[in-house]
Amino acid sequence: MVTYSAMLDVPRHVVEFLARLLAAHRRRIGTPQGSRALGPFRQAVLVLRWFREHGCVHCLARDAGISQATGYRYLHEGIDVLADQAPGLHRVLKECRAKGLGHVVLDGMLVETDRVTGTHVNSQGKQVDTWYSGKHRSFGANVQFLSAPDGTPLWVSDAEPGSTTDITAAREHCLPALYKAAADGLPTLADSGYQGAGIGIHHPHKKPKGSSHLHFHADTQTHNALLRGVRALGERTAAELKERWRALKRVTLSPSRFGDITRSALVLNGQWK
Repeated sequence: MVTYSAMLDVPRHVVEFLARLLAAHRRRIGTPQGSRALGPFRQAVLVLRWFREHGCVHCLARDAGISQATGYRYLHEGIDVLADQAPGLHRVLKECRAKGLGHVVLDGMLVETDRVTGTHVNSQGKQVDTWYSGKHRSFGANVQFLSAPDGTPLWVSDAEPGSTTDITAAREHCLPALYKAAADGLPTLADSGYQGAGIGIHHPHKKPKGSSHLHFHADTQTHNALLRGVRALGERTAAELKERWRALKRVTLSPSRFGDITRSALVLNGQWK
């Protein structure tokens, strides 16, 4: 065995933020001082290494000098305390209106995973894998997100199975709140996958199947081009979250944890500045 030193490329204040949350959690549940194998700071480093490096928990636990079972327990504890800090949708929209934002951007992303069992019958009467996304040709979970006009991540939803379309997931998690926000002067921009979402959700017009977008009237083509241009910055949110917190590229934990994991990444991302 050869030992070597390494540096975690995360700002120290982000580690200290998570360490404070973990320390407060330990006090809240009455953990005796000195009874844990790792202190809050070293536990925070383990959790952040998993999010940042997408490392295997076995390796992270080995490096920390703890068992694999303890490593998983510490990781899940870190995910829980971070997810509890994630803002709710209504709070986010209220803050956006208070800041005078002109719009928010709605989109979905697939958090990939290993093959997950489970099938269901779709609207066309075919039996399909519940967690398989035909759009992305991969297994995973559909997570909806809102971003500011400049692409700053603002909110993420609970995870739905990968076969769930964006419009279906949005109806489940955010459209009612977005209608109210639009009525109060905060419209939402989305892509063509949200066609039929309702009043206040602006999206490009879809071209008829088998035809060219050039068949559109000039006004419609201009509308689509302007909408895509304004929305473009907001759509980089998924890339920012996945590139900064690489664990989101492929999660091998239970699918039931996907929502908490993406919320945790959102909270960490907000502390990165």
